[in-house]
Amino acid sequence: MHTCPLCEAADVAHYHQDARRDYFQCQQCSLIFADPDKRLDPAMEKEVYDQHENNSEDLGYRRFLSRVATPLLDKLPAESLKGLDFGSGPGPTLSVMMSEAGHQVAIYDPYFAPDRSVLAQTYDFITCTEAIEHFYTPYQEWQQLLGMLKPGGWLGIMTKLALDYDAFARWHYKNDPTHVSFFSQATFSYLAERDGLDVEFVGNDVILLRKPQ
Repeated sequence: MHTCPLCEAADVAHYHQDARRDYFQCQQCSLIFADPDKRLDPAMEKEVYDQHENNSEDLGYRRFLSRVATPLLDKLPAESLKGLDFGSGPGPTLSVMMSEAGHQVAIYDPYFAPDRSVLAQTYDFITCTEAIEHFYTPYQEWQQLLGMLKPGGWLGIMTKLALDYDAFARWHYKNDPTHVSFFSQATFSYLAERDGLDVEFVGNDVILLRKPQ
C-alpha cells in the first residue's frame, strides 16, 4: 500500500482511475497523487518539458507569471533581496521579472539549470511556479524549500488547485503525464499549520506562504 509522498502518512485511499493511471488521496494532508508505478522515466519526462516554448520576451507568458509576481512583490520591501526561482524551466522568465524589480534571483531546475550549489544557500524569497505538481517526492522538496527560506521569508507558489471529486474526474490538469502531485487549499492549509507558516491564497492558483521570524 502507498504512503503519502508529502506528509508520509500511511492513511491513503484510492481516489480515482482513468485510462492512464490510478490516483490516491492522503487522508491526513489531502494530497492527491498519481500511481508511482506509472511515472515517466527522466528521459521521457524531459522530452515533454522540451516541448515548452516559454521565454522572457513572451508578453503573454509574463502576464501569466505576473499572477504570482505582483502579489509577491507587494509583500517584499523595496530594497534588493536575494531570491531563488525553483523549477525555472527551459525559459527562465520569473527570475528576470523579479530581477527587473530590483532583486537578485538565482535559478534552479533539475533538467535545465542543474547547478545544485544554489541549493546550499538561503533566500529572502523563493518562487516555484507550475513546478510543485511535478514533484515525485514532495516531502523532500518541501523540506528543501523551507530549509532555504530565511526567517520572515516568502514562498510564492503557482499550481492549479484540486477541488472536489467531480471536478478532478474531468480535470485536464491531471492528464499531463508529468503532473503527479495535486495540491488543494486543504493541503496547503495543513502544511501551513504543521510548519507554522502564514498562508494566503491569491486567485485560483497562487499561494503565498511566509516563514515566521
